[in-house]
Amino acid sequence: MFMVSWLVPSQHKMCTSEFHLEGDYSIGGLFDIHHVRDSVYLYRPEAIDCSSQHFILSSYRRFQLMRFSVEEINNSTYLLPNVSLGYDIFDHCSDTQIFPAILKMASFSATIQSRGEPHKNLSNVSKVTAVVGPFSSTNTLTIAPLFMADLIPMVSYGAASSAFTNKLKYPSFLRTVHSNKEIIGVIVEIILHFRWRWVAFLNSDNDFGKDGLELFIKRIENTNICLAYTKSINDNTNTFQMFEQIQAQKISVIIVFTTKLTAEALIESAIQVNITDKVWVAGDTWSLNERLPKVKGIKNIGTVIGVSQPVVTIPGFNDFVYASKSQTQCEKKEQNRFCNQDCNCSSLTPEDILAVDPSFSFPVYSAVYAIAHALHNTLQCGSGRCDGNITVYPYMVLAQLKRSNFTLLNRTIKFDENGEPKFGSYSIVFWNHSGDAEEIGFYHFYPQRNFFINSTKIQWYTKGQVPTSICSKECPVGHAKKQNGIYDCCFNCIICPSGTYINSSADPYKCFKCKETEWSEEASTSCSLRVVEYIPFTDSGAIVIMVLAWVLVGLTAAIAVLFAVNYNTPIVRSAGGPMCFLILGCLSLCSISVFFQFDKPTTSFCILRFLPFFLFYTVCLACFVVRSFQIVCIFKIAAKFPNLHSWWMKYHGQWLVITVAFGTQALLLLIGYSFDPPKPYNETVWYPDKIILSCDITLKATSSPVVLLVSLCCFCFIFSYMGKDLPKNYNEAKAITFCLLLLIFTWIIFATEYMLYRGKHIQTLNALAVLSSLYSFLLWYFLPKCYIIIFQPNKNTQQYFQGIIQNYTKTISQ
Repeated sequence: MFMVSWLVPSQHKMCTSEFHLEGDYSIGGLFDIHHVRDSVYLYRPEAIDCSSQHFILSSYRRFQLMRFSVEEINNSTYLLPNVSLGYDIFDHCSDTQIFPAILKMASFSATIQSRGEPHKNLSNVSKVTAVVGPFSSTNTLTIAPLFMADLIPMVSYGAASSAFTNKLKYPSFLRTVHSNKEIIGVIVEIILHFRWRWVAFLNSDNDFGKDGLELFIKRIENTNICLAYTKSINDNTNTFQMFEQIQAQKISVIIVFTTKLTAEALIESAIQVNITDKVWVAGDTWSLNERLPKVKGIKNIGTVIGVSQPVVTIPGFNDFVYASKSQTQCEKKEQNRFCNQDCNCSSLTPEDILAVDPSFSFPVYSAVYAIAHALHNTLQCGSGRCDGNITVYPYMVLAQLKRSNFTLLNRTIKFDENGEPKFGSYSIVFWNHSGDAEEIGFYHFYPQRNFFINSTKIQWYTKGQVPTSICSKECPVGHAKKQNGIYDCCFNCIICPSGTYINSSADPYKCFKCKETEWSEEASTSCSLRVVEYIPFTDSGAIVIMVLAWVLVGLTAAIAVLFAVNYNTPIVRSAGGPMCFLILGCLSLCSISVFFQFDKPTTSFCILRFLPFFLFYTVCLACFVVRSFQIVCIFKIAAKFPNLHSWWMKYHGQWLVITVAFGTQALLLLIGYSFDPPKPYNETVWYPDKIILSCDITLKATSSPVVLLVSLCCFCFIFSYMGKDLPKNYNEAKAITFCLLLLIFTWIIFATEYMLYRGKHIQTLNALAVLSSLYSFLLWYFLPKCYIIIFQPNKNTQQYFQGIIQNYTKTISQ
């Protein structure tokens, strides 16, 4: 390819390279043994010399692990028998300036031809059947399209970006590490486990870090974790200002989802600016860092816990490293060396390599073995040999890779339909005071998800207690949250008033109202059933009142009999004659209301609680209005207005007034009860823990009947008061006035009590008020007359009454 030819240096003299091994089939390898830290500005197209860049020892260890894996496979009599496996490995130190190596790797792999055409030039088919790597997501995203077009398998041991799950764009991409989605899920599980709610997320300013941030934000959507601060970190980040902002928001937990080099620079900066008392949650790229836990001042920054690749001991690797470093590397004086296949690592000792961070060792090991098994199946190996007549194309290896199912170090290696590993786990580690990453838990993915942390092993900077990281303290029991600002974790606490409760699992921001049949005290978490109260018929007070009502009926009947026997006597005549029987009958009918004041109210009960009293008491008052008027008329008006008296007597004015009053009240009650009749009502306002069964009497239905009763009462009082100076022994008006005063006094007391008390005994008081209204006329109007009839018959004569009237007439005329 011409793009490569002018970028390739001429032949150089060098020792045998660790980057190349001849074989029947070759595996490509991409390892970031060096890393370009600063941007390089070029004035002409040229490939960067990786060996002059920053050296990454942990990547070199992984590079050696691929070499070991290939040699181990070549020494195997089971896997790929009579077939030698080689490799071409390149130092992938930059995502933009290492394309010569990538192009060389893919130069003879193009197998795309028109449909129906037979494959030609089979001698030009590259021996590179698959590629192991690269490590970072950014590097992978850059070069992957070059391999995807021809379905060359790429098995990455470190690229965790979730973008690679898109099989339309990356059809031949597989990986032996779990995606960022999984590791972010583990980090969130840790945060939830320790109930941290107020966290910061620091990520690399690259595809890997941005993908992690996006996934973290999505993952915590349905949790009570608040992302208080985020920052994408690069070489130009002002870490001092960043840490000031974190301190200002009182964030105690910092998630660092960055590359290893970025994390090292960040932690060293935190030590320099004296950041203390924090919990640092490390991603798997730096949680097993060997250098940072031993840096001076690391203990001051707080507690470091993290998620790591499990450390898997790979048998034989240590011996390989010692053997590799002890052998002579100058077997050939001259060879064609391609750019970025040079390390300048001869000064490294085996101890240096083996002591470094072992992260991602098994992913490299399993990636090489997965390709070897796929090639083994493609070549239909068996019975100690492989079919050498089969022409191997990368897409054939890819098909076998997707069907991988083999055991490696007691682990079953499989991939799902998206090329994601169906094996593996994560370790939860803690940086102890000895400077080691101590395993304190795990997260297993298969055969089922299993998460565990032994919190007792963690040496918190708080000396025993788990640190807290919250914006606002949890509300006390019975308090609802009121969000303060844009974060759910920042809130004020408001006590739930009586009649409401808080259900934190349903909605911690709302006080729910209790049902009408329930109640709660202030700051309640549930509602209790209200006590339903009413006065039953069996209540002792109700029994007494109903007995008094029957006594009233009995007394009215007895008085009616007594008056009937003495109907023609002056006392009965002066009391009203036939009108007395109407009054006594209405008083008895009024007592019906008393019996319906008790037991559970129904619509009919509510109507009968008031209708008989309103209707028949109207007749009683109308009768007393007429009696009062007649008394005044006889003694005062008749003498001065004889024509009015004669008209009244001629047309039976008294019965006309009574009939009109009765008809008017009946009409008002009919209209009012038709539109809005009394109905059962549950009183829940006055007593939060009770339901008082009563009747709802609206102003619309009762105002007119009450006004009529009050009007009759006023007229009766006026007429009776006008007769206050009538003869002492013939003072009907005074008796009526006294009865009215008792009536008014009774209902004033009841109205006052009704405004102050709405308990179940209000019905008892109502019944007593009705009885008092009835007894006031019965006892103070009729009973004195009964006393005269029975015990003073001498005053119940015609001569006695005429004498009194004549004396009063003489007094007025004088």
